[in-house]
Amino acid sequence: MSIAPTRPSETSAHERVYRSLRGRIMLGELPPGLPLTLRGLAAEHRVSMTPAREAVRRLVAEGALTLSSSGRITTPELSVERIEELAALRALIEPELATRALPRAHQALIDRLALINAAIGEAVDAHDAVGYIRTNLEFHRTLYLRAQAPAMLAILETVWLQLGPTMRALYGRVKRHEPPRHHRMILASLRAGDESGLRLAVRADVTHGLRHLAQG
Repeated sequence: MSIAPTRPSETSAHERVYRSLRGRIMLGELPPGLPLTLRGLAAEHRVSMTPAREAVRRLVAEGALTLSSSGRITTPELSVERIEELAALRALIEPELATRALPRAHQALIDRLALINAAIGEAVDAHDAVGYIRTNLEFHRTLYLRAQAPAMLAILETVWLQLGPTMRALYGRVKRHEPPRHHRMILASLRAGDESGLRLAVRADVTHGLRHLAQG
């Protein structure tokens, strides 16, 4: 029995909904436990129900959305145990990616990271939660791309995705007055070519924020 190919218009519509919703979840634009509907998503993105359903299916598979047995779609509300599990994954993966990036961390990259860190400070000053999360992820991703380990980075991005709504909730509880102090330690370790210092700084940066999540 032959299977009819997916029409290009449906594929592009599904990808557009998926990318848009994925980005909003990862950046904390949607709070934990927010109910969503296929009809609402389809209307918001001006597509039919089919691409909206396929986008939700992919995001459920990635842990970015939850789907109940009754068909209710929500952004995830993470238990303390789940937060601790995701924190452990970050603490394992991110120091490894940073270490792999270190031999390729030339001055231009370090300068770029310093600029991003300044943008994090601007988001803090503006009390811009989404801007803070976006620039913080950009800081880490910019470094980790130099690791040339795409499979490892893809796994990490699913962890970031699952944490997005909860990170937004955390931002509302923790008052920040400057960029994460561990970023300065990361930059200093990169400049010095200090592998052990870099691993410690990255691990401390990851676990510090997530400790607040688990305690929240």
